[in-house]
Amino acid sequence: MTTIRVAGAQINLRVGDLGYNESRLVDAMRWAEGQGADVLLLPELAIPGYPPEDLVMRRGFVDANLSVLERLALEAGETVTVAGFIDRLDVSCRKTGDSVARGVANAVALLHRGTVRGVYRKVLLPNYGVFDEDRYFAAGSCPGAVWNIGGVVVGVSICEDIWVRDGPPSRQAANGAQILLNVNGSPFQISKETQRAGHIRREATDSGVPVVYLNLVGGQDELVFDGGSMVVDRTGSVQYRAPSFEEDCFVVDVEPGDRTPAGRNAVVVRDEPLARNRRRLAPSSVPSLEPAEETYRALTLGLGDYVRKNGFSKVVVGLSGGIDSALTAVIASDALGPEAVRGVTMPSKFSSPGSVHDSEELARRLGIRFDEIEIAELYAGYENALKAVFAGTGFGVAEENLQPRIRGTLLMAISNKSGEMVIATGNKSEMAVGYATLYGDMAGGFAVLKDVFKTRVYELARWRNRRGQVIPDETLAKAPSAELRPGQVDTDSLPPYELLDPVLSAYIEEDRSVDDIVESGYDRELVTRVAVMVDRNEYKRRQAPPGVKITAKAFGRDRRLPITNGWRGG
Repeated sequence: MTTIRVAGAQINLRVGDLGYNESRLVDAMRWAEGQGADVLLLPELAIPGYPPEDLVMRRGFVDANLSVLERLALEAGETVTVAGFIDRLDVSCRKTGDSVARGVANAVALLHRGTVRGVYRKVLLPNYGVFDEDRYFAAGSCPGAVWNIGGVVVGVSICEDIWVRDGPPSRQAANGAQILLNVNGSPFQISKETQRAGHIRREATDSGVPVVYLNLVGGQDELVFDGGSMVVDRTGSVQYRAPSFEEDCFVVDVEPGDRTPAGRNAVVVRDEPLARNRRRLAPSSVPSLEPAEETYRALTLGLGDYVRKNGFSKVVVGLSGGIDSALTAVIASDALGPEAVRGVTMPSKFSSPGSVHDSEELARRLGIRFDEIEIAELYAGYENALKAVFAGTGFGVAEENLQPRIRGTLLMAISNKSGEMVIATGNKSEMAVGYATLYGDMAGGFAVLKDVFKTRVYELARWRNRRGQVIPDETLAKAPSAELRPGQVDTDSLPPYELLDPVLSAYIEEDRSVDDIVESGYDRELVTRVAVMVDRNEYKRRQAPPGVKITAKAFGRDRRLPITNGWRGG
């Protein structure tokens, strides 16, 4: 029986770091050659890194990426390598829109024996959510292109091409493809893995040929690519599933679909026929992750890669004794190692003794450095400096917010002195309603919980504690409080998070109107109040640091509303 030996390199690359990427890709090519692979799949835009965004508008960057492609082609031997790159188009091929000519394409090259034997350009360019590919690229015009690799007709496509029914892979199968190869830069989103697997299995069963799906892994700014590459046979059964959130190089022998007359016109990439009757490789798959672990590992990978890829080795976290700062510190410790994390507690005259104790106990359990800086005198100095300006007014929000702003200043001073990146601790619920202090607890280089609602913060904390109790029970049990005035709790000014978070999810992530949310069973006064808080705090969110995207609509590139906005229709 003839099988095609497919290798996949689910690796963590760096946007713009062409030298690093080239080295990793060459290593993968040499490894695949040593495995006797017939074809090697590398991630979408593997050479420049994904997503390169406006780097594609820089001629020098595109030229350098093409030079890397030439060198990779020289490295190619018997294994056909499918390598993602930015292709420059001839003037006659360019797509024009308004006054802008998109002179580049998101492409893959088929490399064999020192040359580029074929190029496929992505046909379907996503232009929703975090994707802006229609801004950058011209769409490919050959959706049904197929290639002959050693007697097996192969269809190659890129990411979005396979997400649409009757897209390019279906055209390729109709043109005689016996196996479909799809390379991706598909970012993580809660529940997306199940949806993704369904798409791949559907394509295999609809086309009647096996599908190999290869995905990128790693963090890039707000995005996390979770890997999860898979090989699906023609019946839709998963033959191999790669682990999520970690690198994996795999080799699988795949039985191609039946040859059809249409495949005779395939462009020949490799003349030599594939080996027959070799020992079949079928590596063991890893089980899927439970939802809490999946989310936690996305946050850990996203934070770790953001810190390391931006040249930092250590971080500093302000510890309040509350659940948000505790979970942030735990994620940082798991992502970077306890030796790379500093926790700082900064009690004021309103801080409870338990908050300091809980922070110190958390640091002890994690094994991270712990510093305590009293801010009572600093706060008194601010009050004294503002005495004349604030004369005739009572204690209020301005006085409350002085405290987190003092803390933010101290954390940034530690960062400047030590080179440790400040990790902000605010969650999505707080960011949504403006319950995070601008220039205070929003200060930092990264906000790992930015897309995590408060109720999910508790879920993740409890899940992590089941793997080793690091967050004190007292932290989990206490009522959420900013502790900026005596006896303060979050419910003084916010609905309970069990009510707040579902309304926020409906309003933000599902874009539902106030009327629609009310019709689903929520109190109108509550929904209207929440919507007003969300709308009026857009200016704050624009000034927040980036954070890991885990939901369908994260603040930032996913959700783009005007700051100056008179619409109040929900």
